[in-house]
Amino acid sequence: MTVQENQQRLIDDLLFIPDVQERLSILVSRAKSTLPESDKTDAHLVRGCVSRVWLVPEIRDGRCYFGYDADSPMVKGLVGLLCEVYQGGLVSEVASEEPIIWERLGFTKQITPTRLHGLAAVRAVIREAAQVAND
Repeated sequence: MTVQENQQRLIDDLLFIPDVQERLSILVSRAKSTLPESDKTDAHLVRGCVSRVWLVPEIRDGRCYFGYDADSPMVKGLVGLLCEVYQGGLVSEVASEEPIIWERLGFTKQITPTRLHGLAAVRAVIREAAQVAND
């Protein structure tokens, strides 16, 4: 499945929930850390996030995988969704395919500008890891 197909699948799955606030609640309830405590270091902190967000990219066989955690349940859910968009994607796709999920799910009107800025910082780390691997 391509990154674009994966993103569309996630959008379609979440659009079954008609209320935007309910969609956000679902993200919070399913947010699970994928990082061991030992990876929650300053080296893995995403700069530009108000909440503490740790992201550990891994490239295997030309595909990107991401471990993550955050100290805020809402942020953890949002970062988890973003990582899910790119999880297992080819490095070339991860480097180039931008997220449309926030807009399509109506989150851009519900999420504070500060959180959107933080999510952009997470996307930048994801993109950079893929670009480095793609070179």
